[in-house]
Amino acid sequence: MERMPSAKHPASPFTPLHFQLVLLRRMADHNPDLVEDARRELGVSLADMREANKRWQAMVRSPQARGTASRYRSVLGAPESVVTRKVGDLDCEAWLWPVPLWPDLRFEVLLAPNGAVWNEWLVRAPGAASPSLRTLSDLTPWSCTVDEAARAFAPARPLEGTAPTRWGLAFTAPDGEGVRREVVAEFTWGLLQRVAVR
Repeated sequence: MERMPSAKHPASPFTPLHFQLVLLRRMADHNPDLVEDARRELGVSLADMREANKRWQAMVRSPQARGTASRYRSVLGAPESVVTRKVGDLDCEAWLWPVPLWPDLRFEVLLAPNGAVWNEWLVRAPGAASPSLRTLSDLTPWSCTVDEAARAFAPARPLEGTAPTRWGLAFTAPDGEGVRREVVAEFTWGLLQRVAVR
């Protein structure tokens, strides 16, 4: 497992491990226990996670910041795969990177034909089995991506997120007795965080 450079050396390279900490930092608002377990698995401290997030925010907000796509390339390296996605009438490129914390997921950056980044989130890895989503009890934290929930409980209505890396979906799903319930599901970086039943 990649070791975490000390937070005392902010000039050290920003690595894929640091980026996983950025993903976790935003998820900690909803699922601190899961994030704590993941942080321990990575062998890093809470201070390391905070420092990684601070450095990421500084990179994003810097007046000299490189473009979003090139920032991901500089941090994550060359994509594991590049696939063409049809969005309406446009052929877009999806860049995919592995995320060791979630072996069945990939971090996807979707680029418009002009190179602008349209979306950046976690998706199921090509060839990996999607979770079985039938009832409310299947919707546990980190169990599925936005696309998977939207397909399983169609029609789902997208909701504006509370932050740039957050998304919401409104749909109906059966509970344990088969009664359909109105649900709002919240996602961070494309991964399910929590479900509220209306």
